[in-house]
Amino acid sequence: MIRVLILSLICVVAQAIHADDVLADLSDSLPQGRMPAPNRVVSGGIDSTHMELLRRAGVEHIVSLRPAEETPGFDEAHAAAQHGLVYHSIPIRGAESLTVDNVRKLDRILHEIGDASALLHCSSGNRVGALIALREAWLYGRPVEHAIAVGREWGLTKLEPTVRELLEN
Repeated sequence: MIRVLILSLICVVAQAIHADDVLADLSDSLPQGRMPAPNRVVSGGIDSTHMELLRRAGVEHIVSLRPAEETPGFDEAHAAAQHGLVYHSIPIRGAESLTVDNVRKLDRILHEIGDASALLHCSSGNRVGALIALREAWLYGRPVEHAIAVGREWGLTKLEPTVRELLEN
């Protein structure tokens, strides 16, 4: 019985390591791709050509922070569904959309997703990093510098001054 449990545990660990390797390879294939946490890939804008790649890499969820007007002619929700991916959308139009409500929406989605693999994206990863930094501080009480550092790992760049201002006020 113990032997079976040990073998089962070894299989689970091996599968998890393999899944992270596949996702890390995926992040190299996406625009501005990065893997800031286990089962989480962040990228810039994607299009229909990426959907099969995401599916084959084992991505189960897409969290898009792009408003529909950024991708005219591309119905990302429909394309995701066609490939068996669960689609989530929080349209972040810029600094004005960096609100506690939107941070809570992202937090709820990430909690619903749990350990399942997910791609979070906007045009560059900047808005993803901004929401993650705000989440770290506003929802988890992390200090400003820690939140900013985590946000950078997730793609925060040009919105950093705005995020810093929001966190310091």
